[in-house]
Amino acid sequence: MQNNSRSSFSWYDRRRLRRALAEARTARLFRRAQSVLRVAEGYSVTEAARLSGADRTSVHRWVGTYLHHHSAADLDDLPRSGRPREADDLDTELLELVLAQDPRTVGYQATSWTVPLLAAHLRDEYGCVMSERTLRRRLREGGWRWKRPRAFYQERDPHVAQKKGRLFVA
Repeated sequence: MQNNSRSSFSWYDRRRLRRALAEARTARLFRRAQSVLRVAEGYSVTEAARLSGADRTSVHRWVGTYLHHHSAADLDDLPRSGRPREADDLDTELLELVLAQDPRTVGYQATSWTVPLLAAHLRDEYGCVMSERTLRRRLREGGWRWKRPRAFYQERDPHVAQKKGRLFVA
């Protein structure tokens, strides 16, 4: 599409695109309508793409989509199902069951569950393979929170000065 693409657009098209800009519900629709309107007003596709921060091929596609039916609604995104959820077999009941157990009773040498240990246990025992990121998200969705246990001492060690490199001679 060259600079002569303006002849493909009527003044009705330009008016329709300006109205679509005013009524745009999403930033994506606004950006697409604005790019097509710029082409309709005489900008080259390259200029319109540069001004909107889009790729030239995208602006070409948007112009072609608009010109197919002369409808700004065609520039809007179609509904999509999205990416399928990972580890569908992991539900809150299974997580509750596993988290209620002490890792030592299951054969691990750990006093509390960590995400990597829990992910390995779920994979080995239940065949539920997932990334640690997905497991963290599922734990958060289930309302579980975790902190790393910290050791603390009730009394101060009498030899702490020696351990820190300071010698006190009594």
